[in-house]
Amino acid sequence: MVERLKGFLHHIRDYFAARSIRHLAGLFAVVLGMVILLLPSSYVIEMPGPTQNVLGKASGEEVIAVQGKGVTTYRDSGKLLLVTVSASGVPGYPIINAQAVWGWANPHVEVMPQEAVVPVGQTADEYRQQIDDDMTGSQDEASEVGLRYVREHAQELGVDADALAKAKVTMHVDSIGGPSAGMMYTLGLIDKLTPATESGGLTIAGTGTIDKQGKVGSIGGIRLKMLGAKRDGATWFLAPEANCSSVVGHVPDGLRDVKVSTLDEAYQALVAIGKGQGDDLPHCTA
Repeated sequence: MVERLKGFLHHIRDYFAARSIRHLAGLFAVVLGMVILLLPSSYVIEMPGPTQNVLGKASGEEVIAVQGKGVTTYRDSGKLLLVTVSASGVPGYPIINAQAVWGWANPHVEVMPQEAVVPVGQTADEYRQQIDDDMTGSQDEASEVGLRYVREHAQELGVDADALAKAKVTMHVDSIGGPSAGMMYTLGLIDKLTPATESGGLTIAGTGTIDKQGKVGSIGGIRLKMLGAKRDGATWFLAPEANCSSVVGHVPDGLRDVKVSTLDEAYQALVAIGKGQGDDLPHCTA
């Protein structure tokens, strides 16, 4: 055994002795590069995530459920998709440098420094709690704003406003967090409470936060979210006006964007699209 080890060491010595310094330096650089690629990365990679039809079900439960005496809900043959971004490199989901390099080479992936996405030092538990809190907050505001919108427009929408006074709304989505689905939750709630088939049977996607005044706010990752919408069959995309600079020039073929800044604009756009009158709706411009 000792003799074999000595022979192996002699072989290694002879190998390096027969090579030039330049050759050895190149070999060292290759090995060092491979080691660096396998080290934990300080970058986050984002790509198009899953979508969810807010008019449908998730894990056997209605995404949006409304209960209350005298409250009637309606089905829509189309789909209203909330869109997401899948992120790796955030707390709890580490990546290596090789994955970041792959992301830079992929036009459907965005790579950014971790500190630009999450606070420095944030733990996996803190990260999960933050996105869960953001999602809960967006659902609560969507419920409040959506119910108020339907009550205020009850006559034109053909709804009994009094029955909605004690309506209870619950929302359920698996493995999706953050505040950016607020507008689509709100539109989905309005759609379920009104007899009209707002979507016209189409698949319509969108994104944007919603506040108590019904204003649609900007979100992150909209380019990736449009790719996810197109991938899952959407032909229309409702985009926050505040995100238009990131929309222009990046709308996938076959997808038509519509800029909105308020809930009323978003709902009226949804109705127009469903009636086949969406061509004149405003889209993002440079």
